[in-house]
Formats: sequence, structure tokens, C-alpha cells
Amino acid sequence: MSDYYSVLGIERGATEHEIKRAYRGLARKFHPDVAHDKIIAEVRFKEINEAYEVLSDPNKRQQYDRFGHVPGAAGGAGGFGPFGAGEGIGDIFDMFFGGRQAAPQRPAGPQRGADLRYDLQITLEDAYRGAEREISFHHLSGCETCHGSGAKPGTSTQRCDRCNGSGTARTVRQTPLGQFVTQSPCTKCGGEGERIPSPCETCRGRGRVEKTRTLTVKIPGGVDDGSRIRIGGSGEGGMRGGPAGDLYVYLSIARDARYRREAADLFVDEPISFTKAALGGPLEIETFDGPAEVAIAGGTQTGSSYRLRGRGMPNVRGGSRGDLIVTVHVVVPTKTSRKERDLLEAFAELHDDRVETRSFFERVKDAFKTD
Repeated sequence: MSDYYSVLGIERGATEHEIKRAYRGLARKFHPDVAHDKIIAEVRFKEINEAYEVLSDPNKRQQYDRFGHVPGAAGGAGGFGPFGAGEGIGDIFDMFFGGRQAAPQRPAGPQRGADLRYDLQITLEDAYRGAEREISFHHLSGCETCHGSGAKPGTSTQRCDRCNGSGTARTVRQTPLGQFVTQSPCTKCGGEGERIPSPCETCRGRGRVEKTRTLTVKIPGGVDDGSRIRIGGSGEGGMRGGPAGDLYVYLSIARDARYRREAADLFVDEPISFTKAALGGPLEIETFDGPAEVAIAGGTQTGSSYRLRGRGMPNVRGGSRGDLIVTVHVVVPTKTSRKERDLLEAFAELHDDRVETRSFFERVKDAFKTD
């Protein structure tokens, strides 16, 4: 699972000012109202908000640093207003009144759980063939005893008699600018608007319990580095019986020792002997699909490339495949037997040890010369 400090791109010892500055920059960049890829931005924006919600609160941050998790962190439940999670409005409030506006009222009724992210590294061969990987992760799951209500079976929640179900308490102050009204979460119900007289014994009234879940991720052939797979309903459990969020599995492809990938094409370097380069002939190479044959032309120079069409990466959506580009490198023997040396000396004598040094343009220029 992603670390909150990594999400905001800060160190664990970051100050409150550094946390706030990092959040503002990322919120502006990934806000769904301005981002090009709305789907990715929405997931990223929820992660950023969740990380900021925890790290900006000293108590939650202390709990996170100690246990690595804060139960009930409402990362993905917030909306996407023009300022993002109410932070911008609070800043404007600070500018004009020198105070801090209370957190917005939590919506009553069922709430969808937060989305989760899981980073999974696979090999290039996995990306080529497709694969299945088993992953395990911790998440908050809806309590099966109370079905997420938080109330003991046979009982129900009650409207808070202090805030009358609004979840907020209003305070009126007289200022030189006139009457000033502030709102803060109700201290009796914690801003929920409801109270649980008889909490569920399994979840202690939270409606969710922490569990470890294991599931199998199916990876289609042709995926690229940075691709993501959405698994619906496998994120955090919902609040008050709401639906669960989704799990997003982000894929990263490890560097392959043999192949290099560019889009749908694969590139590989193959050594060939001096005689193979001079005389030509078939060259067998190993691919992800087994042996393949390359027809080497006589007189091939080191660095020459041959294209095997349709032997590259598959298309994740179907259709044509990429190509495999084989670049050959002539290997000169470092040790030769007496017989091999005699043959090479005879070849050098027949060839007069000539080396073609003129460029192509020089040869063309000579062809057009007149006597």
C-alpha cells in the first residue's frame, strides 16, 4: 500500500508548513477539474486528500507513524469542489478573518468506501504473455455482524438530540464587522448526526473492521508500464452500510536483462561470428514464443538490424502485434588455432587486406565524374 509521506512526496520529519505546501501543489496538479485524464486524476486526488487529512492532524499523524494505519481515514469520500476537500475555502477564511473555518459537515446516511491502490511489479515476460498474481493487502471491511451500521443487531442508531441530526454546532459571535456565525462538529455525536446507544460488539460501533484480504489479479498480455487494473468493490468498506470502494492495481515492469521495449516493439542484441557475417546464413534466436530464425545476409556489418514482424508485444485490446528488431554484433575471435590463423592469413592475402573507407556519398560523386 502507498505510504502517506510518499503520496505527498515529503520526508517523515516534514513540518506542518512543508506538508501543507506539498498538498497544495499536488491538489492543483491532480484536481479532476483541470487534469486531462479524469479517471487517474480522481484516484490520485483521493490519495492526496487522504494523506493530507492524516498528516495535517497531529493526533492522526502520531497514530499513523506508530501503527502505519489510521482507522476511519476518509480519503476517498470527499467531493471535488473548486478548492479540493475544503482546503482552499479554509485558506480564504484565514486571509479575511484570521481564524479557521470548521470542517464541513459529514454527509448523513450511507457513504461509499475509499478507493485503494496496490503497486505490483511484473516481468516483461509477464507483460508479454499475460499472467495471474496473488496479492494480499490490509483494508477496512464492512462489519458482517452489524452490516456496517455500527449498531448491535436488533438495535438501531438514533438522531443526536444536541445537534438535531445536523452533525454541527453553531456559535454566534459579535465582531466589529457585525454578527459572525461559525460552525463546528457536534461534540456529542462527533459530527455524525447520529448516536449509537448500543454499539456492535464486533466493530465497537465503527461499522468496519480491519482485515487482510488475498485475491488473484489477472494481468492481460500487452500491458505497459504504469497500466492499472480496476477491481470493483475491493477497496475500503463503506460507512453506515454504504458500498465498498474499488481497488486499483498499478503495474510496473522490471527491466529485462535481454530485451528492450519501445511501445509495442521489442529490441534484442545478438552476437554473430565473423564467418556468419561474411558468408550469411540462418541465425536462430530465442524469443518469448520459442526459437525464431533470422536470415543473415552475406557481408553483414556489425550494428545491422533485422525486423521480425509480428514477434513483438501483443496489443492489450487485440489486433496487430509489434515487431522484434534484432541487432547483430560481429564478434572477433580473441584466440585462434594455427589452422585458423593460416586460413585468415590466406584470406587477408587474397583480399589484399583492403578495407572500404570511402563513404556512400563519395562513391556516388565518383560515379558522376567525367574524364
